[in-house]
Amino acid sequence: MTKDIRDTKCNHISRRHVLAALGTGASVVAMPWIARAADDTIRIGFPTPLTGPFAAEAKDQVKSAELAVKQFNDKGGVNGRKIELLVRDDKLNGGEAATRTLELIEKDKVHAIVGSLSSAVQLAVNEVTRARGVLYVSISQSDTINEVKDFSKYTFHEALNPTMTAGAVARHAFKKGTKVAHLVADYAYGHEMLRGFKRAQAVIGAETVGEIMHPFGAADYSTFMPRLRSMRPDILCISNFGRDQANSIKQAVDFGLKQQAKIVVPVLLHNQRLAVSPEVFEGVVGGSNYYWGLESQLPSAKAFNDAYRAANGGAIPTDYGAYGYTGVSSLLQAMQVAGGTDTDTDKVIAALEGLKYDVAKGPQYYRKCDHQSVQSVLVLESKKKADMKGDSDLFSIVANEPASENVLRSCTELGFPA
Repeated sequence: MTKDIRDTKCNHISRRHVLAALGTGASVVAMPWIARAADDTIRIGFPTPLTGPFAAEAKDQVKSAELAVKQFNDKGGVNGRKIELLVRDDKLNGGEAATRTLELIEKDKVHAIVGSLSSAVQLAVNEVTRARGVLYVSISQSDTINEVKDFSKYTFHEALNPTMTAGAVARHAFKKGTKVAHLVADYAYGHEMLRGFKRAQAVIGAETVGEIMHPFGAADYSTFMPRLRSMRPDILCISNFGRDQANSIKQAVDFGLKQQAKIVVPVLLHNQRLAVSPEVFEGVVGGSNYYWGLESQLPSAKAFNDAYRAANGGAIPTDYGAYGYTGVSSLLQAMQVAGGTDTDTDKVIAALEGLKYDVAKGPQYYRKCDHQSVQSVLVLESKKKADMKGDSDLFSIVANEPASENVLRSCTELGFPA
Protein backbone atom coordinates (compact mmCIF):
# COMPACT_ATOMS: atom_id res chain seq x y z
CA MET A 1 0.00 0.00 0.00
CA THR A 2 1.34 3.39 -0.89
CA LYS A 3 1.01 6.84 0.53
CA ASP A 4 -0.72 8.06 -2.64
CA ILE A 5 -3.57 5.60 -2.16
CA ARG A 6 -4.05 6.11 1.56
CA ASP A 7 -3.26 9.78 1.91
CA THR A 8 -6.27 11.83 0.96
CA LYS A 9 -10.00 11.57 1.09
CA CYS A 10 -10.39 11.49 -2.68
CA ASN A 11 -7.04 9.83 -3.49
CA HIS A 12 -6.28 12.93 -5.54
CA ILE A 13 -3.01 13.14 -7.46
CA SER A 14 -2.24 16.85 -7.60
CA ARG A 15 -1.21 18.55 -10.82
CA ARG A 16 1.89 19.86 -9.02
CA HIS A 17 2.84 16.27 -8.09
CA VAL A 18 2.66 15.20 -11.71
CA LEU A 19 4.42 18.30 -13.02
CA ALA A 20 7.26 17.52 -10.64
CA ALA A 21 7.55 14.10 -12.26
CA LEU A 22 7.47 15.75 -15.68
CA GLY A 23 10.23 18.09 -14.61
CA THR A 24 8.77 20.89 -16.71
CA GLY A 25 7.25 23.24 -14.15
CA ALA A 26 4.05 25.14 -14.68
CA SER A 27 4.67 25.91 -18.33
CA VAL A 28 3.66 22.49 -19.66
CA VAL A 29 1.77 22.81 -22.93
CA ALA A 30 0.19 19.80 -24.61
CA MET A 31 1.76 19.12 -27.96
CA PRO A 32 2.02 16.06 -30.20
CA TRP A 33 5.03 13.97 -29.27
CA ILE A 34 7.12 14.25 -32.42
CA ALA A 35 10.44 12.88 -31.18
CA ARG A 36 9.51 9.22 -31.60
CA ALA A 37 11.78 7.38 -33.96
CA ALA A 38 10.24 6.42 -37.29
CA ASP A 39 11.03 2.72 -37.41
CA ASP A 40 9.28 -0.54 -38.18
CA THR A 41 7.90 -1.16 -34.68
CA ILE A 42 4.83 0.34 -32.98
CA ARG A 43 5.52 0.51 -29.27
CA ILE A 44 2.68 0.58 -26.74
CA GLY A 45 3.43 1.38 -23.10
CA PHE A 46 1.36 -0.53 -20.55
CA PRO A 47 1.56 0.72 -16.92
CA THR A 48 -0.45 -1.35 -14.45
CA PRO A 49 -0.07 -2.35 -10.75
CA LEU A 50 1.72 -5.70 -11.00
CA THR A 51 2.42 -5.54 -7.27
CA GLY A 52 -0.04 -4.73 -4.49
CA PRO A 53 -3.68 -5.56 -3.75
CA PHE A 54 -4.83 -5.25 -7.39
CA ALA A 55 -2.04 -7.44 -8.78
CA ALA A 56 -4.29 -10.35 -9.79
CA GLU A 57 -6.46 -8.10 -11.95
CA ALA A 58 -3.40 -6.29 -13.36
CA LYS A 59 -1.67 -9.51 -14.42
CA ASP A 60 -4.85 -10.58 -16.21
CA GLN A 61 -4.85 -7.23 -18.03
CA VAL A 62 -1.32 -7.93 -19.26
CA LYS A 63 -2.21 -11.42 -20.53
CA SER A 64 -5.17 -10.09 -22.52
CA ALA A 65 -3.17 -7.15 -23.89
CA GLU A 66 -0.44 -9.54 -24.98
CA LEU A 67 -3.05 -11.63 -26.78
CA ALA A 68 -4.32 -8.60 -28.72
CA VAL A 69 -0.76 -7.73 -29.76
CA LYS A 70 -0.03 -11.32 -30.80
CA GLN A 71 -3.16 -11.52 -32.93
CA PHE A 72 -2.24 -8.35 -34.84
CA ASN A 73 1.39 -9.42 -35.23
CA ASP A 74 0.32 -12.84 -36.52
CA LYS A 75 -1.62 -11.06 -39.26
CA GLY A 76 1.33 -8.91 -40.26
CA GLY A 77 1.04 -6.14 -37.68
CA VAL A 78 -0.50 -2.73 -38.33
CA ASN A 79 0.07 -1.61 -41.91
CA GLY A 80 3.07 -3.92 -42.04
CA ARG A 81 4.57 -2.76 -38.73
CA LYS A 82 4.98 -5.14 -35.80
CA ILE A 83 3.69 -4.15 -32.36
CA GLU A 84 5.65 -4.33 -29.10
CA LEU A 85 4.02 -4.14 -25.64
CA LEU A 86 6.18 -2.54 -22.95
CA VAL A 87 4.75 -3.44 -19.53
CA ARG A 88 5.68 -1.41 -16.44
CA ASP A 89 4.66 -1.75 -12.78
CA ASP A 90 3.01 1.46 -11.58
CA LYS A 91 2.83 -0.01 -8.04
CA LEU A 92 -0.64 1.50 -7.58
CA ASN A 93 1.05 4.83 -6.93
CA GLY A 94 0.36 8.05 -8.79
CA GLY A 95 3.92 9.35 -8.61
CA GLU A 96 5.34 6.02 -9.74
CA ALA A 97 2.83 5.84 -12.59
CA ALA A 98 3.75 9.34 -13.76
CA THR A 99 7.45 8.49 -13.67
CA ARG A 100 7.07 5.18 -15.52
CA THR A 101 4.80 6.82 -18.12
CA LEU A 102 7.29 9.62 -18.72
CA GLU A 103 10.08 7.06 -19.15
CA LEU A 104 7.99 5.11 -21.64
CA ILE A 105 7.43 8.28 -23.65
CA GLU A 106 10.90 9.86 -23.47
CA LYS A 107 13.21 6.86 -23.18
CA ASP A 108 11.31 4.07 -24.91
CA LYS A 109 9.67 6.37 -27.48
CA VAL A 110 6.26 4.67 -27.27
CA HIS A 111 3.58 5.70 -29.73
CA ALA A 112 0.75 5.27 -27.22
CA ILE A 113 -0.07 4.29 -23.64
CA VAL A 114 -2.74 1.78 -22.63
CA GLY A 115 -3.41 0.73 -19.06
CA SER A 116 -3.66 1.73 -15.40
CA LEU A 117 -6.08 0.02 -13.04
CA SER A 118 -6.67 2.54 -10.25
CA SER A 119 -9.21 5.28 -10.86
CA ALA A 120 -6.87 7.84 -9.30
CA VAL A 121 -3.59 6.58 -10.72
CA GLN A 122 -4.98 6.80 -14.24
CA LEU A 123 -5.41 10.54 -13.70
CA ALA A 124 -1.67 10.83 -13.08
CA VAL A 125 -1.00 8.94 -16.31
CA ASN A 126 -3.54 11.14 -18.07
CA GLU A 127 -1.74 14.29 -16.89
CA VAL A 128 1.56 13.09 -18.36
CA THR A 129 0.14 11.94 -21.69
CA ARG A 130 -1.88 15.13 -22.05
CA ALA A 131 1.22 17.26 -21.43
CA ARG A 132 3.25 15.24 -23.93
CA GLY A 133 0.53 14.91 -26.57
CA VAL A 134 0.60 11.10 -26.48
CA LEU A 135 -2.39 8.82 -27.06
CA TYR A 136 -3.72 7.16 -23.91
CA VAL A 137 -6.37 4.46 -23.73
CA SER A 138 -7.48 4.15 -20.10
CA ILE A 139 -8.80 0.78 -18.90
CA SER A 140 -9.82 1.66 -15.35
CA GLN A 141 -13.22 2.84 -14.20
CA SER A 142 -13.51 6.57 -13.63
CA ASP A 143 -16.09 9.31 -14.00
CA THR A 144 -13.58 12.10 -13.39
CA ILE A 145 -11.49 11.37 -16.48
CA ASN A 146 -14.53 12.19 -18.65
CA GLU A 147 -15.05 15.64 -17.13
CA VAL A 148 -13.82 18.81 -18.85
CA LYS A 149 -11.24 19.62 -16.16
CA ASP A 150 -9.41 16.32 -16.77
CA PHE A 151 -10.34 15.79 -20.41
CA SER A 152 -7.59 15.35 -22.97
CA LYS A 153 -8.13 15.01 -26.69
CA TYR A 154 -5.40 12.34 -26.58
CA THR A 155 -7.22 10.19 -23.99
CA PHE A 156 -9.89 7.58 -24.70
CA HIS A 157 -11.69 5.87 -21.82
CA GLU A 158 -12.26 2.27 -22.90
CA ALA A 159 -13.45 1.04 -19.50
CA LEU A 160 -16.93 1.38 -18.08
CA ASN A 161 -17.41 4.26 -15.67
CA PRO A 162 -19.10 4.32 -12.23
CA THR A 163 -22.24 6.00 -13.59
CA MET A 164 -22.66 3.05 -15.97
CA THR A 165 -21.91 0.18 -13.58
CA ALA A 166 -23.55 1.49 -10.42
CA GLY A 167 -26.54 2.63 -12.46
CA ALA A 168 -27.05 -0.78 -14.07
CA VAL A 169 -26.84 -2.59 -10.73
CA ALA A 170 -29.23 -0.14 -9.07
CA ARG A 171 -31.77 -0.43 -11.88
CA HIS A 172 -31.75 -4.20 -11.43
CA ALA A 173 -31.62 -4.45 -7.62
CA PHE A 174 -33.37 -1.33 -6.24
CA LYS A 175 -37.04 -0.44 -6.15
CA LYS A 176 -38.97 2.59 -4.95
CA GLY A 177 -38.74 2.70 -1.18
CA THR A 178 -35.77 0.30 -0.96
CA LYS A 179 -33.57 1.13 2.05
CA VAL A 180 -29.88 1.11 1.12
CA ALA A 181 -26.84 1.15 3.42
CA HIS A 182 -23.46 1.93 1.86
CA LEU A 183 -20.02 0.63 2.90
CA VAL A 184 -17.53 2.60 0.82
CA ALA A 185 -13.76 2.56 0.32
CA ASP A 186 -12.52 6.02 1.21
CA TYR A 187 -10.75 6.96 -2.02
CA ALA A 188 -11.67 7.93 -5.58
CA TYR A 189 -13.11 4.59 -6.73
CA GLY A 190 -15.41 4.25 -3.74
CA HIS A 191 -16.53 7.87 -3.83
CA GLU A 192 -17.38 7.73 -7.53
CA MET A 193 -19.29 4.47 -7.16
CA LEU A 194 -21.27 5.90 -4.22
CA ARG A 195 -22.13 8.92 -6.34
CA GLY A 196 -23.24 6.59 -9.15
CA PHE A 197 -25.51 4.60 -6.85
CA LYS A 198 -27.05 7.69 -5.27
CA ARG A 199 -27.67 9.21 -8.68
CA ALA A 200 -29.58 6.08 -9.72
CA GLN A 201 -31.36 5.88 -6.35
CA ALA A 202 -32.76 9.38 -6.81
CA VAL A 203 -34.42 8.34 -10.07
CA ILE A 204 -35.71 5.03 -8.69
CA GLY A 205 -36.90 6.43 -5.36
CA ALA A 206 -34.68 4.28 -3.13
CA GLU A 207 -33.59 5.67 0.24
CA THR A 208 -30.09 5.86 1.75
CA VAL A 209 -30.23 4.88 5.44
CA GLY A 210 -26.51 5.31 6.12
CA GLU A 211 -22.99 5.59 4.71
CA ILE A 212 -19.78 4.29 6.26
CA MET A 213 -16.34 4.97 4.80
CA HIS A 214 -13.57 2.43 5.33
CA PRO A 215 -9.82 2.88 4.70
CA PHE A 216 -8.24 1.40 1.60
CA GLY A 217 -6.73 -2.02 2.29
CA ALA A 218 -8.61 -2.61 5.55
CA ALA A 219 -8.25 -6.14 6.90
CA ASP A 220 -10.82 -5.82 9.69
CA TYR A 221 -14.37 -4.61 9.08
CA SER A 222 -15.79 -5.86 12.39
CA THR A 223 -16.30 -2.36 13.82
CA PHE A 224 -18.50 -1.41 10.87
CA MET A 225 -20.81 -4.43 10.81
CA PRO A 226 -22.90 -3.74 13.96
CA ARG A 227 -23.50 -0.18 12.72
CA LEU A 228 -24.62 -1.49 9.32
CA ARG A 229 -26.96 -4.01 10.95
CA SER A 230 -28.51 -1.27 13.09
CA MET A 231 -29.46 0.62 9.91
CA ARG A 232 -31.79 -2.28 8.97
CA PRO A 233 -31.23 -1.95 5.23
CA ASP A 234 -32.92 -3.95 2.49
CA ILE A 235 -29.72 -3.62 0.45
CA LEU A 236 -26.12 -3.51 1.67
CA CYS A 237 -24.12 -1.82 -1.07
CA ILE A 238 -20.35 -2.42 -0.80
CA SER A 239 -18.26 -0.14 -3.03
CA ASN A 240 -14.63 -1.24 -2.95
CA PHE A 241 -12.17 -3.18 -5.10
CA GLY A 242 -9.63 -6.00 -5.13
CA ARG A 243 -8.96 -7.83 -1.88
CA ASP A 244 -11.12 -5.29 -0.05
CA GLN A 245 -14.14 -6.75 -1.81
CA ALA A 246 -13.52 -10.34 -0.75
CA ASN A 247 -12.62 -9.38 2.83
CA SER A 248 -15.59 -7.07 3.41
CA ILE A 249 -18.17 -9.46 1.91
CA LYS A 250 -16.80 -12.37 3.95
CA GLN A 251 -17.06 -10.39 7.19
CA ALA A 252 -20.52 -9.13 6.29
CA VAL A 253 -21.60 -12.76 5.87
CA ASP A 254 -19.91 -13.73 9.15
CA PHE A 255 -21.90 -11.01 10.94
CA GLY A 256 -25.20 -12.18 9.45
CA LEU A 257 -25.74 -9.22 7.13
CA LYS A 258 -26.67 -11.49 4.23
CA GLN A 259 -29.62 -12.86 6.20
CA GLN A 260 -30.80 -9.30 6.80
CA ALA A 261 -30.07 -7.61 3.46
CA LYS A 262 -29.22 -8.31 -0.16
CA ILE A 263 -25.54 -7.59 -0.82
CA VAL A 264 -24.74 -5.73 -4.03
CA VAL A 265 -21.46 -4.36 -5.39
CA PRO A 266 -20.84 -2.02 -8.33
CA VAL A 267 -18.31 -4.42 -9.89
CA LEU A 268 -18.45 -8.15 -9.16
CA LEU A 269 -14.84 -9.30 -9.46
CA HIS A 270 -13.94 -12.70 -10.91
CA ASN A 271 -10.65 -13.04 -9.01
CA GLN A 272 -12.12 -12.04 -5.65
CA ARG A 273 -14.94 -14.55 -6.04
CA LEU A 274 -12.27 -17.22 -6.64
CA ALA A 275 -10.37 -16.09 -3.54
CA VAL A 276 -13.14 -17.23 -1.17
CA SER A 277 -15.69 -20.05 -1.06
CA PRO A 278 -18.83 -19.98 -3.22
CA GLU A 279 -20.94 -19.74 -0.05
CA VAL A 280 -19.48 -16.31 0.80
CA PHE A 281 -20.45 -14.72 -2.52
CA GLU A 282 -23.64 -16.72 -3.08
CA GLY A 283 -26.42 -14.40 -4.22
CA VAL A 284 -24.22 -11.28 -4.37
CA VAL A 285 -25.18 -9.07 -7.33
CA GLY A 286 -22.84 -6.74 -9.19
CA GLY A 287 -21.95 -5.15 -12.49
CA SER A 288 -19.28 -6.20 -14.95
CA ASN A 289 -17.73 -5.23 -18.25
CA TYR A 290 -17.20 -8.86 -19.27
CA TYR A 291 -17.93 -12.46 -18.30
CA TRP A 292 -16.69 -15.45 -20.25
CA GLY A 293 -20.23 -16.91 -20.24
CA LEU A 294 -21.15 -14.39 -22.93
CA GLU A 295 -19.71 -16.88 -25.41
CA SER A 296 -23.08 -18.63 -25.62
CA GLN A 297 -24.62 -15.35 -26.85
CA LEU A 298 -21.93 -13.49 -28.78
CA PRO A 299 -19.56 -14.76 -31.50
CA SER A 300 -16.96 -12.14 -30.56
CA ALA A 301 -16.90 -13.37 -26.94
CA LYS A 302 -16.51 -16.98 -28.14
CA ALA A 303 -13.63 -15.99 -30.42
CA PHE A 304 -11.91 -14.04 -27.63
CA ASN A 305 -12.35 -16.87 -25.13
CA ASP A 306 -11.04 -19.49 -27.55
CA ALA A 307 -7.97 -17.43 -28.40
CA TYR A 308 -7.29 -16.73 -24.72
CA ARG A 309 -7.66 -20.39 -23.81
CA ALA A 310 -5.24 -21.38 -26.56
CA ALA A 311 -2.67 -18.85 -25.36
CA ASN A 312 -3.06 -19.55 -21.62
CA GLY A 313 -3.30 -23.29 -21.15
CA GLY A 314 -7.08 -23.49 -21.22
CA ALA A 315 -7.69 -20.65 -18.73
CA ILE A 316 -10.56 -18.23 -19.28
CA PRO A 317 -10.28 -14.43 -19.47
CA THR A 318 -11.48 -12.40 -16.51
CA ASP A 319 -13.43 -9.16 -16.32
CA TYR A 320 -10.62 -6.65 -15.78
CA GLY A 321 -8.38 -8.80 -17.93
CA ALA A 322 -10.74 -8.27 -20.84
CA TYR A 323 -10.10 -4.52 -20.63
CA GLY A 324 -6.51 -5.16 -21.68
CA TYR A 325 -7.78 -6.88 -24.81
CA THR A 326 -10.51 -4.42 -25.77
CA GLY A 327 -8.34 -1.38 -25.00
CA VAL A 328 -5.35 -2.50 -27.04
CA SER A 329 -7.50 -3.95 -29.85
CA SER A 330 -9.49 -0.74 -30.33
CA LEU A 331 -6.27 1.31 -30.47
CA LEU A 332 -4.65 -1.00 -33.02
CA GLN A 333 -7.79 -1.08 -35.14
CA ALA A 334 -7.77 2.72 -35.22
CA MET A 335 -4.08 2.77 -36.16
CA GLN A 336 -4.89 0.37 -38.99
CA VAL A 337 -7.74 2.59 -40.17
CA ALA A 338 -5.53 5.71 -39.98
CA GLY A 339 -3.19 4.07 -42.46
CA GLY A 340 0.32 5.09 -43.40
CA THR A 341 3.48 4.22 -41.50
CA ASP A 342 4.03 7.35 -39.40
CA THR A 343 1.41 6.60 -36.70
CA ASP A 344 0.20 10.20 -36.96
CA THR A 345 -1.48 11.06 -33.65
CA ASP A 346 -4.19 13.31 -35.09
CA LYS A 347 -5.12 10.71 -37.70
CA VAL A 348 -5.41 8.01 -35.03
CA ILE A 349 -7.56 10.30 -32.85
CA ALA A 350 -9.92 10.84 -35.79
CA ALA A 351 -9.99 7.10 -36.45
CA LEU A 352 -10.81 6.33 -32.79
CA GLU A 353 -13.58 8.93 -32.78
CA GLY A 354 -15.15 7.24 -35.79
CA LEU A 355 -14.42 3.64 -34.80
CA LYS A 356 -17.16 1.02 -34.47
CA TYR A 357 -15.71 -2.13 -32.93
CA ASP A 358 -16.81 -5.50 -31.55
CA VAL A 359 -13.85 -7.50 -30.29
CA ALA A 360 -15.26 -9.34 -27.26
CA LYS A 361 -18.62 -8.14 -25.95
CA GLY A 362 -20.76 -6.70 -28.69
CA PRO A 363 -20.81 -3.28 -30.41
CA GLN A 364 -18.78 -0.43 -28.92
CA TYR A 365 -17.81 3.09 -29.99
CA TYR A 366 -16.22 6.18 -28.48
CA ARG A 367 -18.49 9.16 -27.80
CA LYS A 368 -16.88 12.17 -29.43
CA CYS A 369 -17.35 14.78 -26.68
CA ASP A 370 -15.57 12.91 -23.87
CA HIS A 371 -14.08 9.83 -25.60
CA GLN A 372 -16.03 7.45 -23.35
CA SER A 373 -16.53 3.98 -24.82
CA VAL A 374 -20.27 3.39 -25.19
CA GLN A 375 -20.80 -0.30 -24.47
CA SER A 376 -23.01 -2.89 -22.82
CA VAL A 377 -23.06 -3.37 -19.04
CA LEU A 378 -23.60 -6.79 -17.49
CA VAL A 379 -25.35 -7.43 -14.20
CA LEU A 380 -24.21 -10.71 -12.65
CA GLU A 381 -25.27 -12.82 -9.68
CA SER A 382 -22.89 -15.19 -7.93
CA LYS A 383 -24.06 -18.80 -8.17
CA LYS A 384 -24.72 -21.32 -5.45
CA LYS A 385 -22.10 -24.04 -5.33
CA ALA A 386 -24.75 -26.65 -6.24
CA ASP A 387 -25.58 -24.73 -9.43
CA MET A 388 -22.00 -24.43 -10.67
CA LYS A 389 -21.11 -26.66 -13.63
CA GLY A 390 -17.39 -26.27 -13.07
CA ASP A 391 -14.81 -24.20 -11.21
CA SER A 392 -15.14 -21.31 -13.66
CA ASP A 393 -18.95 -21.31 -13.72
CA LEU A 394 -19.14 -18.48 -11.19
CA PHE A 395 -21.97 -16.19 -12.19
CA SER A 396 -25.35 -15.98 -13.87
CA ILE A 397 -25.96 -13.13 -16.29
CA VAL A 398 -29.18 -11.62 -14.96
CA ALA A 399 -29.18 -8.52 -17.18
CA ASN A 400 -27.25 -7.18 -20.14
CA GLU A 401 -27.91 -3.49 -20.70
CA PRO A 402 -27.15 -2.70 -24.35
CA ALA A 403 -24.74 0.05 -25.35
CA SER A 404 -26.50 3.41 -25.04
CA GLU A 405 -25.50 7.01 -24.45
CA ASN A 406 -28.70 7.37 -22.40
CA VAL A 407 -27.03 5.77 -19.37
CA LEU A 408 -24.11 8.23 -19.45
CA ARG A 409 -23.89 11.68 -17.97
CA SER A 410 -24.60 14.11 -20.77
CA CYS A 411 -21.83 16.05 -22.47
CA THR A 412 -23.18 19.31 -21.04
CA GLU A 413 -23.28 17.84 -17.52
CA LEU A 414 -19.62 16.92 -17.91
CA GLY A 415 -18.88 20.57 -18.78
CA PHE A 416 -18.66 20.42 -22.56
CA PRO A 417 -20.40 23.12 -24.60
CA ALA A 418 -23.88 22.30 -25.83
